[in-house]
Amino acid sequence: MRSRDSLDFGTQAPSPEGGRRPNRESEFLGLLGDRVREMRALCRMSRRELARQSGISERYVAQIEAGKGNVSIMLLLRIAYAIRRAQDAAA
Repeated sequence: MRSRDSLDFGTQAPSPEGGRRPNRESEFLGLLGDRVREMRALCRMSRRELARQSGISERYVAQIEAGKGNVSIMLLLRIAYAIRRAQDAAA
């Protein structure tokens, strides 16, 4: 049995919109953090505002964006809802 860090996601997951496929959990978390940061920036939200809207600490949002936080699906859903609300409000 392989350790979690040695799992190869390249053959299991479809490639994200840039073509590169993540091949390690750390790379996947980095790509996820990049996407959260990009979406937050598109909505012109500060980290503090995203934290407030999602109910997640600002420090943890920073960790997620840095690819360091191993975010749960439920926390990711809260982040997605907060970003969606910001997009809807801007429209």
